[in-house]
Amino acid sequence: MSHGGAGGSGGLGAQTVVGGNLGGGAAAAAAAAAAAAAGGGGAGGGEYRELHWTVSSVMDSSRVSTCLISMLLIVYGSFRSLNIEQEAREREQKKRNESMTNLLTGEQVEKEPSECLPHPNTLDRPNTLRVRFVSADKFATLDTMHALCLPLGASISLLIMFFFFDSMQLLFAVCTAIIATVALAFLLLPMCQYIIRPCTDGKRFSFGICGRFTAAELFSFTLSVSIVCIWVLTGHWLLMDAMGMGLCVAFIAFVRLPSLKVSTLLLTGLLIYDVFWVFLSSYIFSTNVMVKVATRPAENPVGIVARKLNLGGIVRDTPKLNLPGKLVFPSIHNSGHFSMLGLGDVVMPGLLLCFVLRYDAYKKSQGVTSDPTLSPPRGVGSRLTYFHCSLLGYFLGLLTATVSSEVFKAAQPALLYLVPFTLLPLLLMAYLKGDLRRMWSEPFIAQQPSKQLEV
Repeated sequence: MSHGGAGGSGGLGAQTVVGGNLGGGAAAAAAAAAAAAAGGGGAGGGEYRELHWTVSSVMDSSRVSTCLISMLLIVYGSFRSLNIEQEAREREQKKRNESMTNLLTGEQVEKEPSECLPHPNTLDRPNTLRVRFVSADKFATLDTMHALCLPLGASISLLIMFFFFDSMQLLFAVCTAIIATVALAFLLLPMCQYIIRPCTDGKRFSFGICGRFTAAELFSFTLSVSIVCIWVLTGHWLLMDAMGMGLCVAFIAFVRLPSLKVSTLLLTGLLIYDVFWVFLSSYIFSTNVMVKVATRPAENPVGIVARKLNLGGIVRDTPKLNLPGKLVFPSIHNSGHFSMLGLGDVVMPGLLLCFVLRYDAYKKSQGVTSDPTLSPPRGVGSRLTYFHCSLLGYFLGLLTATVSSEVFKAAQPALLYLVPFTLLPLLLMAYLKGDLRRMWSEPFIAQQPSKQLEV
């Protein structure tokens, strides 16, 4: 059985769940059907065996690994993003304290234009306070136009890879390797910092126009380059997964959704994109475009160079590469049986969970109150955060997508299940807690009863 398929090899539009074991699902299904028919228990016995086979397939190690890893990536990426934000806020606070000290001592104060600028939406608004967490150039924030155009851009990218993959596969492989190297270095950085911390004082080394880097950053980048080079030479699925994990974490950590409105527009548009390319593309292009692109291997760049240099031995030894647009986990018990989940099925819901985690942290730190006209919920619901609600919804959505791919034995768009299970409970919970209006438009602008305060 397979979860499946990236919406593009190496891209983040990967949003399909494929039901069926690629390269073995038909045989497995036929064998299971034959076993059920041969067991003399009649129709009831056959149905029981079929149900047992379905449950065991859903609980296969490859599917369990896919579910756990995807949830861990979302949690880690969200908290990593929050940690980066908090560290930046502490640095800005330290600089402000130093500036105040310099003012008192009469020393020259150096101001940075990116610090403590009021949000544009608050310049003409009375009684509002914009709490600025971090300079704007630290993160990429999606707005309404980005949310509307992203599904269209993903569709164009998918078509380009579908029609021109053979002629552009070298470009795809090289660009993917470069981007994945940087993302994997970001993923490995905390581990490298922990390892090197006893041996270094945090000094930065200058590399000219490239910038200044710590020993931990250089170590993580070296490890990342080594992993990518070994992947190019071997094409091993585990190294491809490591690169895909780096892409997921980096994207969740550095791309921001500013409000629930933008989140809803983005996820709804991607749901439509996912459903169209999985269910309807075969009627137009005579094949499932999403699955075709997801499962198409690329020529190895080493083999292409060796072929041009007439190095026949190297050409025969270089494997084709499955670009890291998906996470692949083979089954421990069944040979040739694996689960595949597109990176977009991790990243896009992950952006929503990162947003609600930031809102939970903001609400806790600023003491933001809910709508006074609504009574606050009591009991367990009052302790349930938006992040917990969305993470539970993601798990249930992924479980439903897994069962659906098993039941229908066909490709299933994962976002068809993930978006409703994550977004609808969040909207309901925000409404019940009285936060829906704030989260929908301006979640990080606190209303002040007195005159305008500036930070």
